[in-house]
Amino acid sequence: MTRKSATFIGFLAVLLWALLALFTVASNPVPALQLNAVSFAIGGVIGLFWIAKNNAWHELRGVSPLVYAFGTVGIFGYHFLYFSSLRLAPPAEAGLINYLWPLLIVLFSGLLPGERLRPLHILGAVLALVGALLVVARGTSFTGEAALGYLLALGAAFTWASYSVISRRIGHVTTASVTVFCLLAAALSFVTHLAFEQTAWPDSMSGWGAIIALGLGPAGGAFYLWDMGMKKGDIQLLGTASYAAPLLSTLALILAGMTEPRLTLLLSAGLIMLGAGLAAYQSRQTG
Repeated sequence: MTRKSATFIGFLAVLLWALLALFTVASNPVPALQLNAVSFAIGGVIGLFWIAKNNAWHELRGVSPLVYAFGTVGIFGYHFLYFSSLRLAPPAEAGLINYLWPLLIVLFSGLLPGERLRPLHILGAVLALVGALLVVARGTSFTGEAALGYLLALGAAFTWASYSVISRRIGHVTTASVTVFCLLAAALSFVTHLAFEQTAWPDSMSGWGAIIALGLGPAGGAFYLWDMGMKKGDIQLLGTASYAAPLLSTLALILAGMTEPRLTLLLSAGLIMLGAGLAAYQSRQTG
């Protein structure tokens, strides 16, 4: 797999994550740990089919328990924090804080061996961040009972950025290992759900559809795409290009009738695309 194709595959995960907030809101009132358990179970089944099709069972034996623990905690922890933040705080505002993770990936990646953070990477990340802020900034309030939700969203941002960058350090580990991450995270989510939450299921077909879609896409299938992108692709370009997610997420909410269009949307889109373009140009110049 070439660096360019791996980067493209990683960006497909970003496109799926554009639907994460929409499906999470639509799955209400399912609590966070229960939502984790169902989504990860679906994601794990996807991996089992992929492994069976490619007869890749032997690849799992060479993965250390430490890597399995790392992947499980990363996937479980991020989504628990993210789902919880959307339940406690207004989704748009919580999403704003969560989408600091692409900027953190770009900055953290400069610490990796063989990687170097260059001026246009930083400028592109800053411009894209400003664009992401404009998407959801109107009417934002970071006080009151939603404060815990905002704190959890910040924790989610650091968790996913750290998980993504460390994944690059273990680039030799097969992507098939993500299947085990999902299944173990599903089991952990199920146990903790029984201990700390009251079970609640959607009361509509759209709610059930949202849960299934989460497992097939942004909270399941996307893990495999992102893993390939982080291990084989351009990590800095992916980190900056990920700023398309808040814009696309907002568009998805508009099309679903969950939010109204804003005049700042075009300006935000321009800044996000400019930021990603600068990072792409820098990567081409130095790749």
